[in-house]
Amino acid sequence: MAKRKYDEDLFESTKMTFGEHLEELRKCFFKGGIGLALGMVIGLIFATDVVRFIQTPLTGALETHYRERSKAKLKEYAKVHLGGEQYAPPDVLARLDEGEYLFDMVLCDVDDMRRRLDLSAPAAPTLPDVEVDPQRDDEADEAFAERKRQRQYEAIQESLPELKPVFLWRRVADDSRITLKSLSSEETFMIWLKAGFVVGAMISSPWVFYQVWVFVAAGLYPHERHYVYVFLPFSLALFFSGAALAFFVVFRFVLKFLLGFNASMGIDPDPRISEWLSFVILLPLGFGIAFQLPLVMLFLQRIGIMSIELYLSKWRIAVLVMACLSAVLSPGGDPYSMLFMFIPLVGLYFLGIGLCRYMPRNTDTDEELMQSMA
Repeated sequence: MAKRKYDEDLFESTKMTFGEHLEELRKCFFKGGIGLALGMVIGLIFATDVVRFIQTPLTGALETHYRERSKAKLKEYAKVHLGGEQYAPPDVLARLDEGEYLFDMVLCDVDDMRRRLDLSAPAAPTLPDVEVDPQRDDEADEAFAERKRQRQYEAIQESLPELKPVFLWRRVADDSRITLKSLSSEETFMIWLKAGFVVGAMISSPWVFYQVWVFVAAGLYPHERHYVYVFLPFSLALFFSGAALAFFVVFRFVLKFLLGFNASMGIDPDPRISEWLSFVILLPLGFGIAFQLPLVMLFLQRIGIMSIELYLSKWRIAVLVMACLSAVLSPGGDPYSMLFMFIPLVGLYFLGIGLCRYMPRNTDTDEELMQSMA
């Protein structure tokens, strides 16, 4: 029987000693380290813009949260205090609907405000004198002093002006509640460094992966390299699709749920930039890893551990496992992030079955892969 091409020793003319392997590894590490350092330098240059960009989902959610709360306050105060009367021009109220302005309500003495602004207003009322007929000549008597304090308190209450609600309007962009906070002077600097390193690692990752591939590919058969060439682009596409879904879609619903939960408990959110940056990194990372499901299914089917018939017959168990996986990989702990991960995973599960059924396969290559895994 003729030998297949994979039975031949393809590395006969390219064998290396252990020391030569270490030297090749050292060169790859050195080149990859230089690329990583250059990428981090570039990342630090754009770190400020990156930090501002990753704040946009949270600041947008906070603006919506406080704008809706202002609208609810406006309806409540207009019903209870104003009786339908408006203390703000109609155009400003329209800007509230457009999301440009927020307001706070304070109670003030309108007559005193007019007087301080040199407008026509009645004179300020003077505090009435209080006369208390002593039952005894001794002013140190405790009962006499208590009656005097009570009469003075009643006189002050009668002289207080009637307070009316006044709305103070301000731009949404100037609201300090929408700005993320740092609790120490060095926290912002560490956030800047962390953002720069993450961006630098992303920029330099193609070069670093290439150096790793140069070292690893030298010891692989051609059919093994073929699997990498086919599956790596597909894997990257799935990863970035999951990360993009998390950042551009899931964040909006997750933040709306969490801020609404704060409002239901009467707690004002005060987000920190360090905690938000960690959340921004973990949630897209979890989605990207979860989206590798079709490739994992295809790999298990190719090496003979799983089959298409088993995938189809056990799909209910697979759905339960994916629900548990969604709960673990979604760091928010809220139902929205879990739901937005679970629904695509169900679709990716059946996509994986389609890949197993319709993706072309090389029989000799698959046999070699199964033998290498044995």
